[in-house]
Amino acid sequence: MAHINPHINFNGNAEEAFIFYKSVFGGEYAKVMRFKDLSSPEFTIAENDANKIMHIALPIGKSILMANDVPESMGRTNENENRSKISISAESREEADRLFNGLSEGGQIDGPIGDSPWGSYFGCFRDKYGIEWIVDFDARYNEQK
Repeated sequence: MAHINPHINFNGNAEEAFIFYKSVFGGEYAKVMRFKDLSSPEFTIAENDANKIMHIALPIGKSILMANDVPESMGRTNENENRSKISISAESREEADRLFNGLSEGGQIDGPIGDSPWGSYFGCFRDKYGIEWIVDFDARYNEQK
C-alpha cells in the first residue's frame, strides 16, 4: 500500500523547525540539502538563500516528514493556511500524549487531547511554526493491525 509523506514549506526556518521535530520524534535525517548545494552557473542562488534548506527529510515510522525553505524571490508562504493538517496515528495513549505535548509546546492548542465523541483519543493544535497537527489514538484501529 502507498504511504503518505507530508511536505511543508517554510519561510527560512525549516532547519529550526526540523531540529525541534527531531527532538520530539527522534531518529536521524535521511537527507539535508541546502540551496548552495545546487548552485551552478546555470542555477544561481541568491546569497541570502544559500544556507536555507532546499530539502530535508526525517523518517518517522514508515513515513517521511519533508520540508524546504521557500526562497525569498518566490514570496512568503502563507503561515495562516488552514486547509491541511498533519495527522499522526499513535500506537498508544502514552505515545499520543508524548507527541501532543512535545509538538504543541509553544504553539496554540485548538482541541486538548482527550477522549473524543467518536471513540478515539484525539487532540489538535498549531505548533510554534504555524503547522497544524492532529494526534489521534484509536484502540479499535490498533487492535486490527
